[in-house]
Amino acid sequence: MKGEPLYVAFAGVRRIASGTLREVLPVLKSRFDRDRAELILVFEVGTGRQLDFDLRGSLAEVIERVVPTAPRGPGRPRLGVTSREVSLLPRHWEWLERQSNSTSATLRRIVEQAIKAQPEHERARHIRAALSQFLTAMAGNRPNYEEACRALFAADTARFEKLIARWPKDIREYASERVLEAACIEAEGVKA
Repeated sequence: MKGEPLYVAFAGVRRIASGTLREVLPVLKSRFDRDRAELILVFEVGTGRQLDFDLRGSLAEVIERVVPTAPRGPGRPRLGVTSREVSLLPRHWEWLERQSNSTSATLRRIVEQAIKAQPEHERARHIRAALSQFLTAMAGNRPNYEEACRALFAADTARFEKLIARWPKDIREYASERVLEAACIEAEGVKA
């Protein structure tokens, strides 16, 4: 599904899986079935948030428990549209009702405009914040950790890369991918 959150999983210092939940869960389940004591850390790429999953039962049961399914009821689930409650002040509802499009169409248009208007530096900041969460869990005891975090938030990609050069390969590569993504987003904003 387009726009699905992405995840990355590490067993110790090795990256063992990355992708959507449907791509990551089979790897986690297989490893869990082989060795329940293995410590695996899973992070949501967009937020850096660490997650735990109940991997007991069959893979189908795990996926059913973990992967959100299209809700039944209002909305258009096949199109990825879900119905949720929105609380607005009376003057907001009055304004929405005066618009030429439906309330839902007007709200979708406003949200799309806000997404497009999000400055590149703000998107890059979110990537760096998520990476910082990951680094705290995976590299908080590594040499140069604090200096690397300072370089990360100073957007000093070259210094960041230099400071993490001796970290384990998979941690270093993941961190480099994310910091370069943030730098590219900011560079696009400068061009525009």
